[in-house]
Amino acid sequence: MFILSFRHRDELLEAASRGGWFPIAARRAGGVERRFIDSGAALAIVDGRGAFDEAIGAIRTLADPVEANSAALVVLLSRGDVARLGEVHAAGATHYLASPFGEAELLQALRFAARYARRLGGGPISRPALSRAEGMRWSFGPDGLTLSVALNRRYGLGDEPLSLRCAYRLLGPGDRRAARAARLRLKAGYASTAFSHLLPDGSRVAHHLMASAGEVNGLLEPLDRERVLPLHRDPLTGLPDGTAARRWLSSQLTGDGRPGVLLIGVSRLPVINSLYGRGGGDALLQAAARRIERVAREVCAGAWVARLAGTEFMVGLPRADAAQLGDAAERIVAAVERRVAVAPDAVLMGADVGGAIAREEDPSALLRRVSAALAEAREASGSAIRLLDGGGAEAAERAQQLATDLRGAMAEGQIEILFQPQVRIGDGVIEGVEALARWRHPLFGELGAEALFGAAQRADLVAPLSELVQRCALDAAAAWPKPLDGLRLSLNVTAADLARADFAEHMLAAIDASGFARDRVTAEVTEEGLIEDLGTAAAALARLRQGGCRVAVDDFGTGYSSLAYLKALPLDYLKLDRRLSQDIAGSARGRVVVRSVIDMARALGLGVIAEGVETEEQLALLAAEGCTLYQGFLCSGPVGVAELVNLVGA
Repeated sequence: MFILSFRHRDELLEAASRGGWFPIAARRAGGVERRFIDSGAALAIVDGRGAFDEAIGAIRTLADPVEANSAALVVLLSRGDVARLGEVHAAGATHYLASPFGEAELLQALRFAARYARRLGGGPISRPALSRAEGMRWSFGPDGLTLSVALNRRYGLGDEPLSLRCAYRLLGPGDRRAARAARLRLKAGYASTAFSHLLPDGSRVAHHLMASAGEVNGLLEPLDRERVLPLHRDPLTGLPDGTAARRWLSSQLTGDGRPGVLLIGVSRLPVINSLYGRGGGDALLQAAARRIERVAREVCAGAWVARLAGTEFMVGLPRADAAQLGDAAERIVAAVERRVAVAPDAVLMGADVGGAIAREEDPSALLRRVSAALAEAREASGSAIRLLDGGGAEAAERAQQLATDLRGAMAEGQIEILFQPQVRIGDGVIEGVEALARWRHPLFGELGAEALFGAAQRADLVAPLSELVQRCALDAAAAWPKPLDGLRLSLNVTAADLARADFAEHMLAAIDASGFARDRVTAEVTEEGLIEDLGTAAAALARLRQGGCRVAVDDFGTGYSSLAYLKALPLDYLKLDRRLSQDIAGSARGRVVVRSVIDMARALGLGVIAEGVETEEQLALLAAEGCTLYQGFLCSGPVGVAELVNLVGA
């Protein structure tokens, strides 16, 4: 039963409780529709005695949800307002009772209305809203505090009964006082009462209490849902957001709490956005959220699931051990990797997972450790899992140190540029080079481009770092000695670059400022790069080509987007991913794949550069399939200008 009474709430609450109902009562009309829906009530009462105009507004608000839930809407009226019954009927009421009336008359009228609702809804068992409401219950008796299955599943407080003292410890000091005051009211003879308190995610719930036969029964009602949802929930998936996740962690890390935390990174979202639009990406994230939440709840009824940002989800497992955390990670990856229906196709998702068991640390430190684990997982091929043990703190601290130091390294000119040759297979002549960044960190030694840009991503410096590397490479190439005249220069272009509306014009201006010839520059776009809008990327790269540069797609053949790139991007070269180049010597199937890619490139008028070539056998097989250029340690790794001069002259 749901009661809205502007003048007589407590009186009605007491009467309904004595009549055997378990009512939820309100005095104000704000949020009344949501409160009624959340209550799951079969009977709504609007008490308009002394407040007719307010009651009419509330009736209009409740009419649709009452009808949708096959409920009854009873209106209590002052005798002087009976002449306005037409307005009450038009607003959507199903029953009315006019004063004066006694408690017996009121209860009998409510029983008539309840029978109407049962017949309308097909009986109480068929009413899903009522079933949900009945599930969010608890009782307190001689054996302690016992939660219903549904309530325990929602809040994960354990299957064993709690003592009252333990229950109080779950509340803050102010909320604890409110709970004790409500209990004292019941002891003083009240048939029912209520109190509210905050949850760790910042939302508020009310406990509606009723005393009966020495036992206290409680019904839980979410409050302030309209206010809390935009602040603490992700609007796309409905999951708690990053703010709520941190609050949950804070609540779990008090005392001896040691939750296990997983960070899940869903892959291929940029590709899906490119192929199917933003709606396709949204469908992917919603499917991932459902699957992650389902698996997490199967592993642990009290699991906490949140969407932190973008493609990252967090799963928190109270009182988890390493085995449970690993099991959850494996099951989540398996669930996420199943195909998702994105009209008109069924597309593949992927997921990487990082995880750790909490130690004596704050939420930020724990999330840094888990983020470091996810970063390690993402560096592996395919969907991967990385769970940190006690040494995970060192990895997290290293990652954080790199991110902190990077800005200074960029400002002080510590980022250097090396060049890896690109060689013609037919005659062994070096035709061009790819510019690659290196950072000699004073503590961690030489760091390659992958670690460097990983640190840049954590420090939100990807775009500035990419621009710095391009500018330094152009300046170095413009100053090459005569033996290097005529070499082409390949520059890597990131998703952060392509996100700039003026990227093409900015890059062409940088080339001109360096004095290096535009027609000797190739812009390499990685296929694994996060290009969320393929059309925008294509337009930017087309402007580069119109300006005299060439365009290559890097790591071709590793991702779902391969054919989409060929169709949408203005290309001059394909750079065959190193795994395909190396697999060619391993199986006949590998050779068929490489042959197909090369034949397709030829048909489109594109050159092919094989990356990662390390053996003469690989080179011979690539040559036999028609590949004309290669890059890899068979010739040389990345080198400085002096070594490059020696290689060209060899």
